[in-house]
Amino acid sequence: MRTNVVFTFIGEDKPGLVESISRIIKDHQGNWLESRLSQLAGKFAGIIQVGVDADKIAGLVDSLQGHQGLTVVVERGTEARDDNSQTHTLMLLGLDRPGIVADVSSALAGQNINVLEFNTDIVKAAMTGEPMFEAKAEVEYAADTDAVRLAEDLEKISAALGVDIELED
Repeated sequence: MRTNVVFTFIGEDKPGLVESISRIIKDHQGNWLESRLSQLAGKFAGIIQVGVDADKIAGLVDSLQGHQGLTVVVERGTEARDDNSQTHTLMLLGLDRPGIVADVSSALAGQNINVLEFNTDIVKAAMTGEPMFEAKAEVEYAADTDAVRLAEDLEKISAALGVDIELED
């Protein structure tokens, strides 16, 4: 039986790391389904969803554990999703300061909104060169979520932190 497995890993960045991980997955008849890989502060970190036969999981995990100095965590995946949910994109841009992610995620959690994907970066402002915090999130929430309350919560955060927040369909 085919099973979805999620691997997270972190280790020193070096050329050929993705190739060697993909080779191990292929050698265990796994199928690389989805991934997010990135270099952060000189470390290479990632998360990979792999489809693999249940009887091959142990061998795959053993082969990946400690491979090229990687720290690896493995979890079996689930496909449980709410059919009554909607996906939206949240965009944020403002002067960088502590607390932006905490405040925005608090407003989302307060409305039972699930963050599916979250990407952030520090970019330089065009005119001044000041550090700007930029974020894009894919969020999911029930169709009956109070959109007015959510908009009000995000507007309060936007005003308090001096950031622009947009929630798109």
